[in-house]
Amino acid sequence: MKISFLAFIVLIGGLLFNPINVMALHHEPHDKQTSQGKMADNEGIVVSAIDSGGYTYMELENSGRKFWIAAPTTQANKGDHIRFEESMVMTNFTSKTLNRTFGTIIFVTATQVKK
Repeated sequence: MKISFLAFIVLIGGLLFNPINVMALHHEPHDKQTSQGKMADNEGIVVSAIDSGGYTYMELENSGRKFWIAAPTTQANKGDHIRFEESMVMTNFTSKTLNRTFGTIIFVTATQVKK
């Protein structure tokens, strides 16, 4: 069965621009919380922080989920609400300065204490 180029374009256009897909492509800004008051994925509350080798390693908690980030040296205290710009996720990363291996850690380019 042959399909004309124009019919193919119309079919693809219909799939890409139907209201369901258009709604799925809409993204809220990272600094807004969801309507249920949940934090955005790029935020968390500092559980612990360790400075070492030009980085601040922070364990953050977001909606009951704990995870580690590594940021350029940052002044962060337990309980601070941190927003970050994700750069790279690494698994089984070993910090030689801490003599510790992180199962998963997010390296970030920038952090901000959210007021």
